[in-house]
Amino acid sequence: MANLNVAITGLQAADSPAPGVPVARSILHEGKWDGKIIGLGYDSFDTGIYDEGIWDEAYLIPYPSEGEFNVLARIREIHKITRIDVLIPTLDAELNCFMKIREELEELGIKVLLPSNKSLKMRSKPYLANFCEKYDIPFPKTKVVFDYAGLNQAISEFGYPIVVKGVFYDAHLAYSEYEAQGYFNKISAEWGFPIVVQEFIKGEEYDVCCLNDYDKNIIGKVPMRKLKITPKGKAWAGITIADKELAELADKILERMEWNGPCEIELLKADKNGKYYMIEVNPRFPAWIYLSAGAGTNLPHTAVRIISGEKVEPMPTCKPGVIFMRHATDIIAPLEHLEALTTFGSLDFNKNEKNKE
Repeated sequence: MANLNVAITGLQAADSPAPGVPVARSILHEGKWDGKIIGLGYDSFDTGIYDEGIWDEAYLIPYPSEGEFNVLARIREIHKITRIDVLIPTLDAELNCFMKIREELEELGIKVLLPSNKSLKMRSKPYLANFCEKYDIPFPKTKVVFDYAGLNQAISEFGYPIVVKGVFYDAHLAYSEYEAQGYFNKISAEWGFPIVVQEFIKGEEYDVCCLNDYDKNIIGKVPMRKLKITPKGKAWAGITIADKELAELADKILERMEWNGPCEIELLKADKNGKYYMIEVNPRFPAWIYLSAGAGTNLPHTAVRIISGEKVEPMPTCKPGVIFMRHATDIIAPLEHLEALTTFGSLDFNKNEKNKE
């Protein structure tokens, strides 16, 4: 992997952090990196851009909602300035965009590891209940709704509390019709329709981050039990575990989905019966992925090896009992960094350091 330049999206690191920074940290965790680590942000206030010592260069790109051709045009511009060998998207909402321009990226020499359209549709929230029913995977009772009538029907069937979810992001627990309709309006205004409504299952929350190669072989997985959760449902602390039942369920899900690339499987272990219920499948690395590097199963670094064409064998089980705890910190940066991104849409950290000298 000598002299590989890796571009990574998802650089926001606020209270609901994106995975870009921990993916980059995981790649750098294995030692000196000969190539460049390039950040691709959507806003000059994506705070992860300013995390000193991670990025060689950073660039702003258009939001996927502005169209895949605009995104591709900007990546072409960046590629002319700095060669990109590997691109790792880390956000749900950008996957469709990058899948549409996958062939054009490959023609430029930019390699990606993405799921198929069929697999991506299968794991999407509106279709996931059908997938689970077909393959006998425990799943909460779910309805896909487009209006208050559908929402109220789900409430009458499932009772309170009830979970209201967006098609890409956002999930809220509602205890009344007033709250349910409020979350319905909030999510639909931000993310559109449909809205996913699920029964609430009380239990402990678990995640399994997995990585499959281009041939759908399971290369590695890291199971984690959440120890602390934010009001937005994000893991703020967790611990790696060894659980044969959980590992086998993750294998079954990946095999049935015929998955390529990274993903995060979210599950609940129900208090009522001790059974695992799959909640959702996120088609990218999670924000807690640096835990995989600390537990000895570094999935982002291995993904780069796969994308670069290296033949990679299945990885050993990660070390159980390794804990991650997230913390907030202030990042200090010179005004020139913000000005460069705002004015030119790019920032060369190495050049900036040379200018200081």
